[in-house]
Amino acid sequence: MISSNDFRPGVSIEWNGGVWRVVEFLHVKPGKGSAFVRTKLKNVQTGSVVEQTFRAGETMPQANLEKNTMQHTYKEGEDYVFMDMDSYEESRLSVTQIGDRVKYLKEGMEANVIRWGEQVLEVELPNSVVLEVVQTDPGVKGDTATGGTKPAIVETGAQVMVPLFISVGERIRIDTRTDSYMGRE
Repeated sequence: MISSNDFRPGVSIEWNGGVWRVVEFLHVKPGKGSAFVRTKLKNVQTGSVVEQTFRAGETMPQANLEKNTMQHTYKEGEDYVFMDMDSYEESRLSVTQIGDRVKYLKEGMEANVIRWGEQVLEVELPNSVVLEVVQTDPGVKGDTATGGTKPAIVETGAQVMVPLFISVGERIRIDTRTDSYMGRE
């Protein structure tokens, strides 16, 4: 059990039959009446966000989430096969279970698979990945880092905006949280 006074961003609770993660919170102590906690909660399964108010000190069950480090070994049909790095057991995850981060998933990459009971809630990729550019407009002499950007497609099929001087075959670092270019490798 966790008290509403202990809410912090990232804390997961079981509420309304699902797992919710605290995105924002604010402790409010009005001059008249009892204190309360105003929160913004995100449903981990569906991605929906709601604002909810709890009484200060109200307790609720904390979601018992299990995080395993797994390695993406190969893709079979529509499923992605992951191997548990501790027990060497294989698990098959669909695109819907992995979410939109599938566009940066590369064979051999390690990821954290978060489960609630037997249900996979999300797959956390590293904050940044290094991928090779396979398609982009050619760089022209005189293109500088302070200029504009152009779209580039990387080896996993994801499209990222890169500076004008990046060319096909270069390896670039991409921030998976913001889908942005970080630099060359």
